[in-house]
Amino acid sequence: MEPVEIFKALSNKTRLQILQWLKDPELNFPEQAEFGYGQGVCVGQIQKKAGLSQSTVSEYLSLLQKAGLVKAQRVGQWTYYHRNEEAFAVLSELMKTHI
Repeated sequence: MEPVEIFKALSNKTRLQILQWLKDPELNFPEQAEFGYGQGVCVGQIQKKAGLSQSTVSEYLSLLQKAGLVKAQRVGQWTYYHRNEEAFAVLSELMKTHI
């Protein structure tokens, strides 16, 4: 995890919202309940909630993934995202010890 990449990813309101939504997917993406949340949240659900174009949301998710804050899983033609809680623990420790 590169701290500069993490802070760059966190410097956008929508990317922060996506991370907040993914923290509690059952509450924030009820439309996906029938499919479950075990693999994460479908990028299409995130795009709908964000109200942005698919390409913008994909770019945001790619940046979050590059920073290590989310993980992606491809299932067939769908990509599912979930938070990387280990990264948030590392980030918390980094903040405590270095900043």
